[in-house]
Formats: sequence, structure tokens, C-alpha cells
Amino acid sequence: MNYRTLGRTGMKVSPYCLGAMMFGAVGNPDHDDSVRMIHKALDAGINFIDTADMYSFGESEEIVGKALKGRRDSVVLATKARLPMDPDDPNRQGASRRWLTRALDDSLRRLGTDHVDLFQIHRPDPDTDIEETLSALTDLVRAGKVRAIGTSSYPASDIVEAQWVAEHHRLQRFRTEQPTYSLLNRGIEREVLPVCERYGMGTLIYSPLAGGMLTGRYRKDQAPDTHRSTYGFRYLRDERRLDTVERLIPVAEEAGVSLTHLALAFVISHPGVTSAIIGPRTMEQLDDLLAGDKVTLSDEILDRIDAIVPPGTDVGALDMEYAPPAITEAHLRRRWAGERSAA
Repeated sequence: MNYRTLGRTGMKVSPYCLGAMMFGAVGNPDHDDSVRMIHKALDAGINFIDTADMYSFGESEEIVGKALKGRRDSVVLATKARLPMDPDDPNRQGASRRWLTRALDDSLRRLGTDHVDLFQIHRPDPDTDIEETLSALTDLVRAGKVRAIGTSSYPASDIVEAQWVAEHHRLQRFRTEQPTYSLLNRGIEREVLPVCERYGMGTLIYSPLAGGMLTGRYRKDQAPDTHRSTYGFRYLRDERRLDTVERLIPVAEEAGVSLTHLALAFVISHPGVTSAIIGPRTMEQLDDLLAGDKVTLSDEILDRIDAIVPPGTDVGALDMEYAPPAITEAHLRRRWAGERSAA
């Protein structure tokens, strides 16, 4: 592995990060099999693992904790908090000091460690002041429970605001961002990646296979028979995305690689990307992903990709996108009926 520096943290990480979302009830419920997969990834040179408290509601962290017994010191371990952990308790979520302090302690217990190398806010939290969040995270760093802090799916404007607040109040800065990025989702090239580079933030991008669409198993006019398709994600049926996949397959063939390997090589070729999160559910999937670690794309192939999906653009319905309240809440984008006319 050609290790890369995670932003300005000084930590060296592999260009592939093992994502643990599929370990547990949502994906692979066999703990022993999942542990074997983690060990195989580590033996292949991957030293970066990303999980979250809400992945199978803590089960993923428990599996990662089992796998890292005796190997913790050789791994850069990342987890996340923010999304709901109890639908009946509104305070078991968010980015408040109250919840983040509790959530981290719960994660450390499940992971079987006294610290994580990277603690990330899973999504923006409009209900919590960013100074409150950064102040709590700063205390967790000073307590030795966290080495660095990061974000996930933050818009560029929120990243900039957080950097300013941290500098103004002398708080810990977010050192990483975890956005979605793939051959079908290039929107972050426009602002998010340049902003991260400007502030020296590392990026560990998720969904480099566009939610599975870039595995070659989702084709136009063919009904998919995959684990993910059973969840009914709308992006898997988006005709624009399926059409684009059909145009990308010949590019992969010209490059002499599979579509999966083309997709992974593409995302890690961007200078603003530190690591791509791979999230296998089975050992077969892991073997296939690891087999593409030596693929290098030529300028000619990258130009072909740019002609199909222009830089800075997204194709169709995004997978697992973050939509801010200004988009999801109608009252924030509609004036009161009596004030909507010009006269």
C-alpha cells in the first residue's frame, strides 16, 4: 500500500479504508465471518477502518472491536455519531455536548478501546450551534478519548463556518470530511474538495461504487437481484444513472479493468481524496475490491470519463445524500400565502 497522510493530522492511512456498515444485521450477521474479512483487509495492508454507532445499532462497532483485539495499535480507527440511536428518545441523537459525550463512551465500550483516532459528526445538525459541538469535541480530544475530529456530508459552507468558529474560539478544527463521491456523483469537485484542500482536511469518501451501481450488477432493462436492491433505493432505478453506467462499461473494457476497479481507481486519483471507503458484505466482494489496488487510469481514460460525466456534476438521484432543512422543509422555501404576490 502507498500510504497517504490524512490531511494535516500526521496519521498515515491506506488509499482504501475498510467501511464496516455491512458488518452486522443490516449486511453480514455472521460475526466470525466479518472478523475474518477485517483480518484479511488488514493483512492486505489496509490500516484504516471506518464505522459508526448507528450501523446495525452498535453491532458493527462490536464486530470491529472483536477483530481488533491484539491489533488495535496498528489501525487508524474512525467512528461516527449524530444519527438516531433510539427512535423513542429525541436526545439520543444530534451533535449536542450531552449526546456526543454519551455516544463516544458507548462507542469506546463496544469497540473495546480507550480512544478512537477519528471521531466524526455523521451529518450536520441544524438544531445545535456549531460552537457547542466543537467545544464538546475539543474536550473529548483533551481527555485523550479522541485524536482528531471530522465531519460527514457537510456542505462547503458548513465546513468553512466550522473552520472559522474553531479559529475564532480557539477550538479543535475539523481535520477530515467524509463525502459521497463516485463516477456518478462528482458534485463535490465543485466546492467541497477544493475547500477541504484549502483547509488541509483529509477526505475519506464513501459510496465510491455509487451505492452498488458501479459494480456491473445494475444494467438497463435488467431487474437487479442484489442485497441492496431489496431495500428499494430510488437511485437504483434512475434511468439517467443506468444510461450512464452503460456508457461507462465500454470505458472500463478499453482500460482492461472491471467497472468496479475503474470506479475505485477514479476516485483515489483525485488529489483531494485521501482514502476511498470500501464496504464489502462478503469475502468474495472483499477479494474483488482488493484485486483492483494496482489499477492506474491513464489521462486518456480520465478524459473519456470527463466526457461522459463532466467534472463537478451529479447524475440523477444521489445515493444517501444529505438534504438541508432549506430543501426538506416546505415552510423554509415558501413565503406565507399572503406575501407571495409582487403587488
